Amino acid sequence: MRVLLSAQDLRHSFASRPLFEGLNFTIFEGEKIALIGPNGAGKSTLLKMLAGEVRPDSGNLTRSRGLKIGYMPQIPSFREGATVREVVLEAVDTSSGDWEAIGAAEEAMSRLGLKSKANSLEDKPVATLSGGLQRKVSLARELARGPDLLLLDEPTNHLDLESILWLEDYVRSAPYAVMTISHDRAFLRGVGRRVIEVDRRNPGGILSVNGGYDEFLATKETYLATLASRTASLENTLKREIEWLRRGAKARTTKQKARIDRAYALGDEVGGLREKARESKVKLEFQTLEGGPKRLIKAEKISKAYGDKVLFRDLDLLLTRNARLGLIGNNGTGKSTLIKVLTGEEAPDRGEVTRADRLEVAYFEQNRSRLDPEVSVLRSVCPLGETVEFQGRKIHVRSYLDRFNFDARQSDLAVGKLSGGEQSRLLLALLMLEPANLLVLDEPTNDLDIQTLGILEECLDEFPGAVILVSHDRAFMNEVCDEMIGFPEMIRYADMDQWSAALRARRGSAGAAAKESSRDSASTEASSAGPKKKLSYKEQREFEAMESTILGKESELARLTAESTAEENLSNAVKLAKVMGEMAELQSEIDRLYARWSELEDRK
Repeated sequence: MRVLLSAQDLRHSFASRPLFEGLNFTIFEGEKIALIGPNGAGKSTLLKMLAGEVRPDSGNLTRSRGLKIGYMPQIPSFREGATVREVVLEAVDTSSGDWEAIGAAEEAMSRLGLKSKANSLEDKPVATLSGGLQRKVSLARELARGPDLLLLDEPTNHLDLESILWLEDYVRSAPYAVMTISHDRAFLRGVGRRVIEVDRRNPGGILSVNGGYDEFLATKETYLATLASRTASLENTLKREIEWLRRGAKARTTKQKARIDRAYALGDEVGGLREKARESKVKLEFQTLEGGPKRLIKAEKISKAYGDKVLFRDLDLLLTRNARLGLIGNNGTGKSTLIKVLTGEEAPDRGEVTRADRLEVAYFEQNRSRLDPEVSVLRSVCPLGETVEFQGRKIHVRSYLDRFNFDARQSDLAVGKLSGGEQSRLLLALLMLEPANLLVLDEPTNDLDIQTLGILEECLDEFPGAVILVSHDRAFMNEVCDEMIGFPEMIRYADMDQWSAALRARRGSAGAAAKESSRDSASTEASSAGPKKKLSYKEQREFEAMESTILGKESELARLTAESTAEENLSNAVKLAKVMGEMAELQSEIDRLYARWSELEDRK
């Protein structure tokens, strides 16, 4: 397993604010890496750095010779006037007559729904397509490169669910390494075989876990528990030292002076640990109408069509308080139309919709058209004056914005300068000023970090009204909804797993084709490669002993892991620091041994 890219002591700042510093990690051939972290941690900047589009303030990036990198940013850019086919073929040298590469570009377009007999988009200008389709074009271009390392920044945003499932299967079986930034936990579970979290609170600013997303969560929980225990122990020691200082201790002797210096150093260390443990959580709480009806909306045999296209027919639906309804399907299949019919914005062609007299709807719009990019964050929430009304009382607008992690500097920024995640938080802030007994949420999860998604799930669980949710985030849908309707078939599902299984049963697993393509590609590469240099006698002996060597190192790592969580060590800061240092060194050695083993096995 050869090393593709190695980062040493990377540091970068944005507008004088440090994003990260001292980052060290290595990417190996064929790895599938999930890159996660809170909003503002610098994940997108780091990905641009790996792609060569941004230079670090300090540190080094070492790339293997001839490394081919594909990079899909959050907001793709295209040559003016270029068609879909022209953009995708930019990744291929068409003049060389490499029909295999051209075929890969054609397959990428077909797989992503850009080229079909029924609805071909390949000759259309990219600028005329929707945001979701433009992301597909950008993705097809990078897939066509046949990269050694593919970097994806929020690839599932604005993709329909079928495309997300296809991408998940493709990434999982891709013959090259992939690093993905995503807040879609189901996608992370499906593709991640290693998780790297960028967060200044982590040791060295980074936490790397070999394993899937669930293994990462378990490791993170252990780390936080260890950190809390160590902080508590040092706080007790610091308390005793402060009491000693208050008794009037003077630095008359060398020993007393050293103890005073240790007390100040201990205070700095405790302060650092408290900062690492501190979490700035968004405070979410929807306003509800007191009392109100139990039955909010009843639809009987409703139908809707546009021309010859029937969106739904003879649909019966009952929304009561505490109902959690999810709408699943590709863009343009009728989800938004059904919402408009239910809430009274449009009339059904046939059937009847009965709404409660006291029905109040709060609407989260996917396209964020409610936000004016020229207006400040503060004036978006409070156009006049200095207070907003929340839950029957007046609150200063800056205090209200603080609930959504907008500090004084951000409150005065124009909305257009906010990140996607910050704009989503601002929309939630506006929504929570509206008392309602029905929440309609159209893609509320886009760009929100994982921590905020978890808080939003809990908030919706506690909301006493009804919720209609449209989202491509399968984990979020499963947590929030108790019933789902799939478009265009209008079949009802209990959860997203049931929907995914039904989709694959109808259309066959897209992953099987991707795996076959991967095997063919590997076979072609192997047959075209030149003869490899055989192992020397010394290398043969090294190869034969490698498995037992790695097993021994992993056994030692398991022993140290158990030692780090032992009760007697949790209260011993010196011992704990020593053990965690040994664990980090041992994990690095195991990574090196695996890479060497793979290299020898490949040559053998």
